[in-house]
Amino acid sequence: MMAVRAVNSCSMFRSAACPPLVSFKIQCCYYHFRSLQRRRKSNLGFRLPACRSERQFLTRSGSQSCSVHSLVDSVMQELVAIRKRLRVFAKVKVSSGELLEDKLENQVLQKGLLLEFKKDSDRVLLAVAQRPDGKKNWMVYDQKGVSCSIKPQQVTFIVPGVEKFDHKDISNFLQKAEDNLDPALLEFAWVELLEKNKSVTPEELAEMIFGSAEPLESYCAHLLLSKDEIYFSVQATNGSRSIYAPRPTVQVEELLRRKLAKEAAEKEFQEFLQLLKSAKAMPAHAKPLKSSWMAEEKLRHKIESLEAYAIDACKDNDQKKTAGMILKELGLARTASSALNLLIDIEYFPVHVNLDILKFNIRTDHSEDVTSAAESLLADSSDPDELNRKDLTHLKVYAIDVDEADELDDAVSAMRLQDGRIKVYIHVADPTKYIEPGSLLDKDAMKRGTSVFLPTATYPMFPEKLAMEGMSLRQGEVCNAVTVSVVLHSDGSIAEYSVDNSIIKPTYMLTYESATELLHLNLEEEAELKILSEAAALRLQWRLQQGAIDTATLETRIKVANPEDPEPIINLYVEDQADPAMRLVSEMMILCGEAIATYGSFNNLALPYRGQPQSNIDVSAFAHLPEGPVRSSAIVKIMRAAAIDFRKPVRHGVLGLPGYVQFTSPIRRYMDLLAHYQVKACLRGESPPFSAGQLEGMASIVNMQTRIARRLSNTSLRYWIIEFLRRQPKERQYRALVLRFIKDRTAALLLVEVGLQATAWVSVGAQIGDEVEVKVEEAHPRDDIIYLKEVVR
Repeated sequence: MMAVRAVNSCSMFRSAACPPLVSFKIQCCYYHFRSLQRRRKSNLGFRLPACRSERQFLTRSGSQSCSVHSLVDSVMQELVAIRKRLRVFAKVKVSSGELLEDKLENQVLQKGLLLEFKKDSDRVLLAVAQRPDGKKNWMVYDQKGVSCSIKPQQVTFIVPGVEKFDHKDISNFLQKAEDNLDPALLEFAWVELLEKNKSVTPEELAEMIFGSAEPLESYCAHLLLSKDEIYFSVQATNGSRSIYAPRPTVQVEELLRRKLAKEAAEKEFQEFLQLLKSAKAMPAHAKPLKSSWMAEEKLRHKIESLEAYAIDACKDNDQKKTAGMILKELGLARTASSALNLLIDIEYFPVHVNLDILKFNIRTDHSEDVTSAAESLLADSSDPDELNRKDLTHLKVYAIDVDEADELDDAVSAMRLQDGRIKVYIHVADPTKYIEPGSLLDKDAMKRGTSVFLPTATYPMFPEKLAMEGMSLRQGEVCNAVTVSVVLHSDGSIAEYSVDNSIIKPTYMLTYESATELLHLNLEEEAELKILSEAAALRLQWRLQQGAIDTATLETRIKVANPEDPEPIINLYVEDQADPAMRLVSEMMILCGEAIATYGSFNNLALPYRGQPQSNIDVSAFAHLPEGPVRSSAIVKIMRAAAIDFRKPVRHGVLGLPGYVQFTSPIRRYMDLLAHYQVKACLRGESPPFSAGQLEGMASIVNMQTRIARRLSNTSLRYWIIEFLRRQPKERQYRALVLRFIKDRTAALLLVEVGLQATAWVSVGAQIGDEVEVKVEEAHPRDDIIYLKEVVR
């Protein structure tokens, strides 16, 4: 008589005469595993139950059924098979009282054993033991047919039940194992073992899920357990033997949640890679806009990681890892240049992107709060110094600067007094009409430290509209200023000076080129410009007598009209600092700095007094060098760094002055603005807003930003000079001055037409100061590389 019981949707057929079987739930699991394997068409080789009968018929439900006698025979045969397998299982199963150490008894290595070993941190291989290699090591043949020596601690599993395995069969064995791995089987085993709070060995798991602990089944179970990251954890290990314990339900749920999240992230990652590949393949006009990469968080994080990698400024390991993975998956080297080129290829970056702007986090615009505050100030026309301004609108005022200057800080005037002496006026823009110490705009300006001038753009210290329409000097308009007037002795020294709030009306806005041309024309109607030039010559001569060092050289200016284009228009100008107009302006600015230092000292004002001691420089030692860039370069190489004292003037040896304060660029330089705050307070009869200590603290912040801006400006200028040279015809020749020799015949050269210093080998006979001709062999602006070759005639 047959009885049928059903539990958890599993049916178990057994005879009443049959002896008791193992726990019913284990049987259910077993049959579930068997049905899974039947559906998967297992190649493991163990037997599946089957109905065998010569007669078959349809039930009422229409399903096909076996004859009763055939079904009973089949069930009885399966029960016999189960008992046999259970007896086999009993040999490897450990009773509840057995010690953990017994389970972990390690198998001794011997010839013919099939084993798994760790080749390196990333690879695990199958191999057959061949022979001992020394006292502990063994020579093995791995799955690739390679013979090698391994240490016992490299062995991660010894396949049970194998004695003489042929290494030629490893690949076939491994393929069968890989074909039959189903991680879903672990979940069923985990449910069963968790309920019984039992650990398991690979052999025991093989018996549970495959119904056999044969070599192939045992290795499959080992692979499932060793690769599992969800259901089981290693409870104990001894050599190649490991015992695995089911994880708690809460932990499994968390691991599953993480797995799903990881899979979702991987899908998202692959989609991003596809977007990159598509963008690279698109024509230039169809590529996605930069803003589209920032629209979604999942895209923004990855593109920002690439950007940070390109400028070598990853905020954390996550950004570095993300960018590295992207580059690796795209088959690119994990380097900053690869990341940069990728971003250029998808047009996220323009070809000539200035990476230093990103690297140094240069502020290229102003916040809404700052811009709004600036507009409010422009709307307020009140002037706190209106009643104390001297009217100088009758003077002819010259503002001389480069032609692309946006912010005009200073202008000059001059007249000859009745006694023949020269009186000059240095008019400086007065931003303190709008800006107060500690205000929002003041704090923002201090964080910037300076306006940043690049060939491609200008990033002003103050919002552009306020700087241009409110603070800047404007031709033909009445402007507020602080005017420093100086009467010179006949030798160029200061005879008298005064500092006043003023109003002026700039007459001319001249470029250096046009001012120089006017000077050469010597027009009677521009007599004031001639007087200014005469005053500049007197001042230079006087300063040289005081020990000043003339470091005039060539200065390059570049303006790039359309920097976003792959081939932008580059306008390059080389100016000689010894040019009359440039001399005129620089001497008047130096004179203003000396007068302010004298004013500060007289009024006991804390100011940023700049000094540069040069007591160790003997200028006569350089007399044999040609004047100009060659001599200036040699002197600059040994000059000592400048210093600032905030309490009293200190000698500025290079300028030949007893004291000096930068004062003429308060719209562009925050340190000049600080000087204005102090001087303006004194003019009003008020206490200065800052002590020497406070100035020193602020200067440390400002000077750091100023150094960054200077470096950014220099590197950007050099980039565009090299880019300019890269585009020139290969046959073009350039004049070059030999500045000095670095080693043997390798010389530092100054390319006169472009104002760039570079190195090249020069022929025997060339001396310092000589002019040679060179060609540009290679020019790579992104790498700051330029190779020159002398043209030998």
